[in-house]
Amino acid sequence: MKSIYKIFAIIILTITFTGYFRAEDCSAQWVQSVGVGASVPAIAFSGNNVFAGLSLSGVYLSTNNGTNWTQTSLNNQNISSLAVSGNNIFAGTGGYGVYFSSNNGANWTQTSLNNRTIYSLAVNGGNIFAGTDGFGVYVSTNNGANWTQTGLNSLFVRSIVVSGSNIFAGTETNGVFLSANNGTSWTQTALNNKTVYSLTANGSNVFAGTDGFGVYHSTNSGASWTQTSLNSQFIFSLAVSGNNIFAGTLSFGVFQSTNNGLNWAAINQGLSAPGYVFSILLTNNYIFAGTSNSLWRRPLSEIIIGVQNISTETPSSFSLSQNYPNPFNPTTNIEFAIAKSGFVSLKVYDILGKEASTLVNNSLAAGKYKVDFNASNLTSGIYFYKLESDAISVTKKMLIIK
Repeated sequence: MKSIYKIFAIIILTITFTGYFRAEDCSAQWVQSVGVGASVPAIAFSGNNVFAGLSLSGVYLSTNNGTNWTQTSLNNQNISSLAVSGNNIFAGTGGYGVYFSSNNGANWTQTSLNNRTIYSLAVNGGNIFAGTDGFGVYVSTNNGANWTQTGLNSLFVRSIVVSGSNIFAGTETNGVFLSANNGTSWTQTALNNKTVYSLTANGSNVFAGTDGFGVYHSTNSGASWTQTSLNSQFIFSLAVSGNNIFAGTLSFGVFQSTNNGLNWAAINQGLSAPGYVFSILLTNNYIFAGTSNSLWRRPLSEIIIGVQNISTETPSSFSLSQNYPNPFNPTTNIEFAIAKSGFVSLKVYDILGKEASTLVNNSLAAGKYKVDFNASNLTSGIYFYKLESDAISVTKKMLIIK
């Protein structure tokens, strides 16, 4: 199979990149970043900083949610993947391995994994995982100073996602593999005969984007998979926020499911001629889409009803309210306040401490929020919901009665 890296490299040979771009505000639709004329295979964020990895043009940085961008010093590489670990940014390239920056892209260092095409990157605690072009998955435990080839060592690894203690690797023609021990050993899951370009996870739900067979969904760590109703598309990118799943396709733009993949709808207002939607990022109340010809942005408030920004007034402190109603069946809502912009997670756990659902897992601007939680897939009992950020960790109890 022809490499997707080669495909998007060819696409952008006929496109000129002007070196500076910004996005103008517009309501109820996607807005194209002015001046972008390049493929954007990767997007990532660190706090209030958003990074875009471009084909042939390296890594760009925005400090204002994509309104303005500047090119970092990594400016002459084909960027195929990005990942963030604390203050450290990792960039996977086409043929030159992994680069590393500890100062928001002002300086970059080529790591010792320097002679591979890196299709995918993921972070699990202090471990950085890199999916390569025929050499499987590598792992570094010291910010890229050293890399070790894992037990999955002879496949093209297109995508990697971390879900709790599990690491999933999507491969070319061999489906999805699972490791529960940081890559020491791997097991092929029941999705074993597809090329998996993208993966995302939300608690026990794992989603896989395939080559012409759409999105698959697993609720049991890959022991079984169900093909969703988005079943005939090439899915190059996936992202999740609560029960909302976003899928980037070939030529058909971006699709959204609000019920864990049961139903899907296109959300392409203003998204003209997207080509390949290589990357999707949810951060700071926006959704970003990196396509084969540009970078696009849209307010999440237009399309996500599960997480609502109920006040942009900056609260004096962080807080987590008791869910209402409580007890409930099957829906309730949770309000919380964020005093400072940054990464926020709101997760639900069962009585044994096992993660049951992720309601928020991205960067939010300061403000007050309300989250709608549908527990129709959970059994009766006591659950805990936990709000975490750099400044706070608060847990409260809820009761489901069915």
